[in-house]
Amino acid sequence: MTQLRPVDSTEKLLGLRRSIDNIDAALVHLLAERFKFTQEVGWLKATTGLPASDPEREAVQIARLRSLAEESHLDPAFAEKFLNFIVAEVIHHHEQIASTGAIDTQRNV
Repeated sequence: MTQLRPVDSTEKLLGLRRSIDNIDAALVHLLAERFKFTQEVGWLKATTGLPASDPEREAVQIARLRSLAEESHLDPAFAEKFLNFIVAEVIHHHEQIASTGAIDTQRNV
């Protein structure tokens, strides 16, 4: 019978880090897609005179994300902070679109 050798800790660490790197890449791609849609929302708001911020929608989204976080065993407070960061950036983009017709993509966040 063949005996299984314990996984080398360095090999295990490298494998875990590769998985984390893949997830980070997916997150960046998902955020890029999300911002493409929010930019379209910004243009629509700017051309129809709607405000950059929608506090009611934001409150609903925060509650929804907190619930999803709980279901996924993720700290809901962290999920809320993450969404608040994204929403703040989206609102900034909407304000830029409304005032200049463009988004400063070189801005450091």
